[in-house]
Amino acid sequence: MTQHAPLIIDVTGLSLTDDDRRRLDHPLVGGVIHFARNWQSRAQLTALNDEIKELRPDLLICVDHEGGRVQRFKTDGFTHLPAMRRLGELWMQDAMAATNAATACGQVLAAELRACGVDLSFTPVLDLDYGGSTVIGDRAYHQDARVATLLAKGLMHGLLQAGMANCGKHFPGHGFVAADSHTEVPVDKRSLKAILADDAKPYEWLNTTLTSVMPAHVIYPKVDARPAGFSSRWLNDILRAQLGFTGAIFSDDLSMAGARVIEGRPVSPTEAALAALSAGCDLVLLCNQSVVEGGTPIDELIDGLSEAQIKGRWLPSEASEQRRLDLLPQTPALDWDALMVDPAYVRALELLP
Repeated sequence: MTQHAPLIIDVTGLSLTDDDRRRLDHPLVGGVIHFARNWQSRAQLTALNDEIKELRPDLLICVDHEGGRVQRFKTDGFTHLPAMRRLGELWMQDAMAATNAATACGQVLAAELRACGVDLSFTPVLDLDYGGSTVIGDRAYHQDARVATLLAKGLMHGLLQAGMANCGKHFPGHGFVAADSHTEVPVDKRSLKAILADDAKPYEWLNTTLTSVMPAHVIYPKVDARPAGFSSRWLNDILRAQLGFTGAIFSDDLSMAGARVIEGRPVSPTEAALAALSAGCDLVLLCNQSVVEGGTPIDELIDGLSEAQIKGRWLPSEASEQRRLDLLPQTPALDWDALMVDPAYVRALELLP
């Protein structure tokens, strides 16, 4: 039987519990996403990630660590990275210095995370900065898709230098709508032509560089009644066939309000996961559920997907599994002490805006 481990889940706290271990050992689980509650110190985070890798070396350890207000680890030596809008502002003064600073940001971000055992950060944000989105805001580089693309490419070059893959988000663009998909279902009423001409352009221009993409929990009714992350039209027809993307597709968090209603109907995490996978996602995230009712939502999702597989409602994909494995670092990481005296890292620190 084809193996495919599409579930990215979270763990309870600072070290693994027996329940965490049982879940992470399940063949349908392919990775972990960390949050601030999983952080106390570098030593503790490194020990937690060592525990996870000892259990299963193939698990992908992820985090949302972009800089600015979305940075999970901020103390005990971690560099405070600027919000990405700062790079956009720098671009307006000196475009070439801004692209170099973006690479420095990516290098510092990835090197520090990898020194503590994290494999992947969900960055860069490719949403455009229209000024009206509270949830995106200063996480975006710029309103001009060309500027956002070049700064993101600079950042991804830095990630790559430290041996980390990347994740462009939130396809095809979350920047135009004011609503926050964590709490409601945003609707973007623009035409497909308008979206492709602007917000989706970075995905086309970066199709040789992006290793993974996360779609938005936003509905674009002129294109599909479903949010982009549950839409085969968006993921297969547009992102893959039209824009030429070949990497992994992650669903955004299935516990968010924007993922709990599909075509006007409330759905369970299992139904949402099946909808995302059948629409073209390779991997699905269920976040912050290990601390809800003892992790019952995660157990229900694992059981639900197992049952769907047995009944033939979901067929594992060898290609999806390979795309997951391709996101794991291919080079050894420097430990923290070695990193602190690494000339490339020290230079990158000096270039941060």
